[in-house]
Amino acid sequence: MVTLFGQRLDRRDLAARCGSLSQFAGVRLLSFADGAERGVRLLEFRTGTGLRFTVMIDRGFDIGDCEHRGRAIGWHSPVGFPHPHLASPEGEDGLGWLRAASGLLVTCGLDQILSAEETSADHFDYPGRRKVRTTLHGRVSMLPGRLTGYGESWDGDDCVLWCEGVVQQVALFGENLHLIRRIEARMGSDEILIQDRVVNQGFSPTPHMYLYHINLGYPLLDDGARYVAPIGETLWAAHAGAEYERQGIGYRTMGAPSAGFREQVWQHAMQADAEGLVRVALLNDRLGLGFEVETREREFPCHFEWQNLRSGSYALGIEPATNHVLGRNFAEERGELIWLGEGEARQYRTVLRVLDGATALKACEDRIRTTAIAPAQDYPRPTGRFAPLTRP
Repeated sequence: MVTLFGQRLDRRDLAARCGSLSQFAGVRLLSFADGAERGVRLLEFRTGTGLRFTVMIDRGFDIGDCEHRGRAIGWHSPVGFPHPHLASPEGEDGLGWLRAASGLLVTCGLDQILSAEETSADHFDYPGRRKVRTTLHGRVSMLPGRLTGYGESWDGDDCVLWCEGVVQQVALFGENLHLIRRIEARMGSDEILIQDRVVNQGFSPTPHMYLYHINLGYPLLDDGARYVAPIGETLWAAHAGAEYERQGIGYRTMGAPSAGFREQVWQHAMQADAEGLVRVALLNDRLGLGFEVETREREFPCHFEWQNLRSGSYALGIEPATNHVLGRNFAEERGELIWLGEGEARQYRTVLRVLDGATALKACEDRIRTTAIAPAQDYPRPTGRFAPLTRP
């Protein structure tokens, strides 16, 4: 049964009330037709509850727009959604990502996340290559995808909106990694399910790192919005201490946009619940609106908080990751870098959840606080204790 507009309806009831489901819900294929975005294909999802989001087929199969009952949730950066043919992740000393990043979900990987570094090229089957200059957050978000299917599927009286696609990150004598992504949302629901599989389609062991840059914007993000998470301890902060305090923004409560704000990044050690799930949320009590990210600890053992409260690019990032914030060389030195052998795959399952109304916000906060009580101080001193990462 589907709950829509205050009614419980089966498939026949819905069919009787419309000529087509597209009247209030469904998935449709669109494309941009102007400017730097021209030619980018996207799928528009509407669940009938007021949840609308777009899947950017030609930008790593990421999620661009996200709104609920007309209230924006996903962040749009000043760069918009340029076509990947205009993007160069290797440009500007590996900072080309900054000229293309935008949207609710920007996937980072498939073999690199976090800051650009120089690493060994021993895994490349090419004698002339000694070093690799990796790029900020990797390449995958700037690669066009191949759409393998989309639509609406009925399971009895329940309807699932879905899409599937493949994004390939490949180099001659280098990696041959495929991201196989399926995104689902049930009609009548305020949840988005992301199911990813990263496969080494090559014949040589290949490094793999993965991070979701989940970006929330105004009006969900606003002065007084609260970051709620089951934090056991804070491990690291980009410029901790007096600089954070000078800006007047701790990890818990967001401020209004500020023209001179310098981005703040934290790594928190999260406590999983009894089912191995980690839930992190941004709650706006004034609007009665929130957004929750649910991941599995064994898939994403590390978590970052990105505060970009700068005027003109105002955003809050919830960032689950496979590795600690200190990067790829740090991971390799500690034996924590994931290596995918021939045909080997890693799977990731993540739920994005809109919280509508004070009751939903309270239930979310209670659920998280039952798992762990976060530090009471706004500027917790980073411990620097990067626990060893064990891989299932």
